[in-house]
Amino acid sequence: MPTPLVSPMRASRKMLRCARSGLLVLCAVATATAVSSASAQTTPASSASQAVDVDVPFIVSPPAVTQAMLDIARVNARDYLIDLGAGDGRVVILAATRYGARGLGVEIDPQLVKRAQANAKAAKVEARAEFREEDLFKTDLSPASVVTMYLLPAVNLQLRERLLALKPGTRLVSHDWDMGDWQPDEERSVAAPDKPIGKDKTSRVMLWVVPAQMAGKWCGTDDAEATLTVSQRYQKAEGKLVVGSGKQRSEIRFRVTLSGNAFVLPLPDGDIPARINGDELEFLSTRVHAGFKLRRAAEADSCALPQRLVMHSTLEGTNSQ
Repeated sequence: MPTPLVSPMRASRKMLRCARSGLLVLCAVATATAVSSASAQTTPASSASQAVDVDVPFIVSPPAVTQAMLDIARVNARDYLIDLGAGDGRVVILAATRYGARGLGVEIDPQLVKRAQANAKAAKVEARAEFREEDLFKTDLSPASVVTMYLLPAVNLQLRERLLALKPGTRLVSHDWDMGDWQPDEERSVAAPDKPIGKDKTSRVMLWVVPAQMAGKWCGTDDAEATLTVSQRYQKAEGKLVVGSGKQRSEIRFRVTLSGNAFVLPLPDGDIPARINGDELEFLSTRVHAGFKLRRAAEADSCALPQRLVMHSTLEGTNSQ
């Protein structure tokens, strides 16, 4: 997990306010000041550091961008959305009013929390739109089916490991800032003529779908003689599937892109959809085997079949009888 750039609450406030304003130069100065302060807490604050310690003006996401964030996530009435750095609450409120979703807005500025609560009440969605004064690094994200954010690249990277650990299929949406080398599953460019910062009046809206953990070794269940080994980098996975033995042995090397817990295995005679449910991987096409399933195994597991079948397959493809 990336080492937090700044631990004090004050630094978090600066970073989140900067994120909303887009004033990256001031962000860098503010964060550097906070780091220096954290490493020498007994040193009295200088006039220079006090000058940096000012609120960066809150700058909202344009309405077209807010709508695009909900569109790309395919928000619906079954969703529970958590907005990190909620500002005046517009993302959560729009999700509630237009789609009937429930949501939580996390905001570190108490005045903005009050404003968001008032806006939710005015929109008559206060029962579905909650706002909380909280440090987003301490927020429990596990209930979310959708997480939205307009933060800084450094903050996104600090959150990345926690986001990857969410339930597979959770949708993550970021305005303008990416997740480093974790490439988005979908990206849109949104015209934003009323965007208050930057010369280019467009915004990037990016979607990631949290992938299931597929990496490792999988063994066939029951009488299915199979070994699957996989390496994985975010939603991209590649590996080898070995089925059968002797003259019946076949080996398939593959690359797939996970969408939550689902993927499609490409084969010469047609693609086969598959799904991961915890420690079970199931192929959904009867062309392979009716109910053909694999179980997650330890690396040392030989994937031996039940003794009545004697034979077993290994990753190297050796067979014994």
